Amino acid sequence: MSDTGGEWQVARRRKGAARKSNSLQVSHTCNQEELDIQKTVRRIRDTVSELSCEDFWQQWKVAGSAALSRHPQNGDTEGRQCQQLECVCYGLGSFSSCVSARFQLAMLLLLLDAGKIPLKDCSVYDPAFSCGEKAVLRELGLTVLTENEEGKRLATKPTLFYLMHCGKALYNNLLWKNWSVRCLPLVILIGNSFNGMMDRTVEREFKRDYRYITEALSLCEERQLPCPSRLIDVFSDTAVITFPSGGLDRLPQSTWAQPPEPRYAHCSDLEIIQGETQS
Repeated sequence: MSDTGGEWQVARRRKGAARKSNSLQVSHTCNQEELDIQKTVRRIRDTVSELSCEDFWQQWKVAGSAALSRHPQNGDTEGRQCQQLECVCYGLGSFSSCVSARFQLAMLLLLLDAGKIPLKDCSVYDPAFSCGEKAVLRELGLTVLTENEEGKRLATKPTLFYLMHCGKALYNNLLWKNWSVRCLPLVILIGNSFNGMMDRTVEREFKRDYRYITEALSLCEERQLPCPSRLIDVFSDTAVITFPSGGLDRLPQSTWAQPPEPRYAHCSDLEIIQGETQS
């Protein structure tokens, strides 16, 4: 569906090809046509309303709410007051011009509402965001990050990470940063299936370049989320991924000892932008 009411289609990509590869070549200047902030906000809210009427959203809502509700609240096991969930969203893309990105943003807003996560407690970042898009996100109530964290965000309390069709390095970096018995159970991921990533990559190269995703395959629980055929390029291969603490506790301490920071010297198609400060 297009903005004029007709049907829209997104060109199919080759199997295993990177999503939003255009995000890897972005300008950090804001000298583009001015975005109509209020019109864009209305368009996003209309998309939220449209998605909320879809049958598959109810299944996403149930799966997401179940993962959030059973999640340990900041490691609290002794009855202390629980901390509020927060959310981090990376790699959303240019939602003012890309229909897929707009639908993914609308889904994020629905998930925040279902999980009772305040909008201000959701931080978003993509180097592709224009100044106008950042203004739209702030108008919606979200927090726009100014630093490219490269996915290296430590979860200090239960955190929903929303990474739709992002590069494998972003997931790998996130896992590395939280590679401990204390932090991994605080991570709830909604994004690409780890099993799907493995299936689309040469196994030898996957294990060499993405060690933490490889090891996480045996530690996590994945629940595949449904996707209607007309939105296959928006929500395909998406799963809710959690890390039950019971399974982690049984592993030897050597599993967690001084995990080396990921290096991607052998990756010719690295799907991530190196960090620099954004305004």
